[in-house]
Amino acid sequence: MWRPDIVDLGQFYQSHLGQVTSRHLTTDIRAFWPNVSGQRVLGIGYATPFLRPYLDEAERVVALMPANQGVRFWPREGPNRVLLADELELPLTDQSFERILVVHALETSETVRPFLREIWRVLNAGGSALFIVPNRRGLWSRAEATPFGHGHPYSQGQMIRLLRSSMFQSDRVESGLHFPPVGWRPILRASRVMERVGTRLWPGFAGVTMIEAQKQIYAATPIAEPKRRRRRSTARAGVAASARSEYAREAQKNAGETPCRLAT
Repeated sequence: MWRPDIVDLGQFYQSHLGQVTSRHLTTDIRAFWPNVSGQRVLGIGYATPFLRPYLDEAERVVALMPANQGVRFWPREGPNRVLLADELELPLTDQSFERILVVHALETSETVRPFLREIWRVLNAGGSALFIVPNRRGLWSRAEATPFGHGHPYSQGQMIRLLRSSMFQSDRVESGLHFPPVGWRPILRASRVMERVGTRLWPGFAGVTMIEAQKQIYAATPIAEPKRRRRRSTARAGVAASARSEYAREAQKNAGETPCRLAT
């Protein structure tokens, strides 16, 4: 599956449409996480346009970019906080972040469930992950001039079911980018009004779906374990019965008797 590279993403967010998009999504993300003081925040995909408000507030802010996307130094001021990583082997310890933002990542992943499993592993038990994906019914998923027009778009129901099957519990679902994906300045100037109206009147046709989820700890317990134990117990019983039968036949042979079937 083709994924926009670091050059395409950078050019979009430097454009006028990209700057307006970044401003609206940053406001939406802030509504999910109004305070991350003392917490560790991780961005996966291309999340750097939305992480800047947390730099001075969070205990730690780190961004991971997929290897087939490319990486860019960030932020311009201060030490670099970006790593290039394999999405199936995130170079992080278990439960190391309280907040994880996933944007421009899930819809272009070729191995969605293993990728979600890695996010589950890294997320702290009391934390939350925020997934931002193109909405299947929205205009943005059809606009190839934007990063949201590539990969596999999702409806709200599809995302909720996907997260549930990957051991996440969806807590809150919102929509975003209710203005059309065009760079016409009159539209962009009216985007704030269109966002307020669209949230009430046409949320199902928004550009993106935003879902905040927590990890299900109990779901990590192997359900099939009792069956495996029963199979092992049955196998051991069969081996023991076979050994007893063999012993009985050998004893009868040595005694010159006709072998008979072992009573069960």
